[in-house]
Amino acid sequence: MAKKVGYRCGECGWQTAKWVGRCGECQAWGTVEEENARAGVHVASAGAVSSPAVPIGQVKAEVAHARGTGVSELDRVLGGGVVPGAVILLAGEPGIGKSTLLLDAAAKMARQQTVLYITGEESAAQVRVRADRIGAIQEHLYLAAETDLGALVTHVEKVRPDLLVVDSVQTIGSAQATGVPGGVTQVREVAGNLVRLAKERGMSTVLVGHVTKEGSIAGPRTLEHLVDVVLHFEGDRHSRLRMVRAIKNRYGPVDEVGCFDLHEDGIEGIADASGLFVSHRTDPVPGTCVTVTLEGTRPLPAEVQALVARTEAQQPRRSTSGLDAYRVTMVLAVLERRLNAKLGGCDVFTATVGGIKLNDPAIDLSVMLAVASAAGDKALPPGLVVVGEVGLAGELRPVRDVRRRLSEAARLGFTRALVPAGSLDSGRRKGADRSLVPVGGRAAGFAPGFDVIEAENVWDALTHVT
Repeated sequence: MAKKVGYRCGECGWQTAKWVGRCGECQAWGTVEEENARAGVHVASAGAVSSPAVPIGQVKAEVAHARGTGVSELDRVLGGGVVPGAVILLAGEPGIGKSTLLLDAAAKMARQQTVLYITGEESAAQVRVRADRIGAIQEHLYLAAETDLGALVTHVEKVRPDLLVVDSVQTIGSAQATGVPGGVTQVREVAGNLVRLAKERGMSTVLVGHVTKEGSIAGPRTLEHLVDVVLHFEGDRHSRLRMVRAIKNRYGPVDEVGCFDLHEDGIEGIADASGLFVSHRTDPVPGTCVTVTLEGTRPLPAEVQALVARTEAQQPRRSTSGLDAYRVTMVLAVLERRLNAKLGGCDVFTATVGGIKLNDPAIDLSVMLAVASAAGDKALPPGLVVVGEVGLAGELRPVRDVRRRLSEAARLGFTRALVPAGSLDSGRRKGADRSLVPVGGRAAGFAPGFDVIEAENVWDALTHVT
């Protein structure tokens, strides 16, 4: 009896009885492959074990301690450094600086251990030129240009590195898998072999990955599940500022961010990133508002800008840059419904300064006040920083770590802050109706001269700043 033929998506596992070019679940193109349905369930027989099972208290944890890379900002995102046997995926747009960052980190780690750098996108001579430019020449940093998985494994067996860098995983092909390098089958096969190789040898491995036009990591979703750490390298290609975010991390936090300065002599970490995302001007400008976002344990003051312009078009534009478009749309709806703002015949543009991307709900109030300031053509008071989440009913909700955010704002010279009621748990009158209660800096735990004002809702907030 002939086996029943089925098809499965390599990205999400969606099944179908006939082949289609696009997955009906995740909408990915070219990921549906033929899969023979199994006639029955086969029970695996007993086999040899790699090591005996022992009580968890007897497992040596010292071998899993992180080792620093020599790049402090990268160590911050990784949770202290690279763990032996860990597999790290670093993804980003072409030309963003992934190879430069990894070559610099590899050279610094090669001062104390052996590092093997496999390049599949450039020749060895091209990488050498970059290494000369950024000062990444080390005796124990080995370099090879390969695109075959078998040759890569041979290099690993000869060099026996403590750290392996593969740039990039989409350029490596395996003779054991069908398709061209970079395809779903090839990427899954190559990544699976590299993960097994890393675990068997206790070798830290860094894989460079491409991204799609939508900004997501290219390749099958199983690639992200196979690795231990997923980092995303982002930034404006026309700016020197670069940021590394941890999307997945089995050994550390997933909300940390590292800031880097990319210049002609290489790349270096920025220990104090405060002030990079705020415009430095003498006179207040309508449509600007400063907030403080929290990236892991690091508070970052950031400026939100808005521009409201009349239009004759039937559908006014809503354009965002560096902000969550859906959240901005929600804030604009609350502004129109709760504060009677007339934005129906206007184009509204919102953006951040410095190329930072803000997804923190604590920036809602700053977006609203920036748009209100732009619509009324009236600048907000100087020295003001705004933190707060906006609800659909117009209420202001407290956010986490308000004191840490405001302490950073006070350190940078801001003199007043507008926060949701109850954020500091002091100075608020119970049952007050639309009342604003200023709390002095010393009373709130900040430096003298820094005033904190708590507001119940968006009407309170707008009353204070206008």
